[in-house]
Amino acid sequence: MVTMRKPHGLSREERLRRQADFRRCYERRASSANDWLLVYGCKNGLDWSRVGLSVARKWGKAHERNRVRRLYREAFRLTKDRLPRGFDFILIPRRVDDLTLAVLLEILPALTEQVSRRCARDEAPRP
Repeated sequence: MVTMRKPHGLSREERLRRQADFRRCYERRASSANDWLLVYGCKNGLDWSRVGLSVARKWGKAHERNRVRRLYREAFRLTKDRLPRGFDFILIPRRVDDLTLAVLLEILPALTEQVSRRCARDEAPRP
């Protein structure tokens, strides 16, 4: 059976789905944060980047957490051409009270770039 890919949205290849992938990113401890967002990241050995979301119950009921997830996925989808390639990123909201897509579009590329630099620094050979 052939399934048609949605014109918008993320493909399965662009999402972190396995617990092992999340664990690997958390264990590498390359992260960057600001008032809105905490980003963990690690290299994935692929030619594209993937995203995973971790939205805690403290952000409200299921429909409120789903709204936050949709915002973060959309921000990733719209900025993925400007993000470093070959990384897995885990996005964790720190504040969601007046969060907008415009804010996420502004901060996501900067935070993922910082994470990618930290990954490169951590993997550099030490004298």
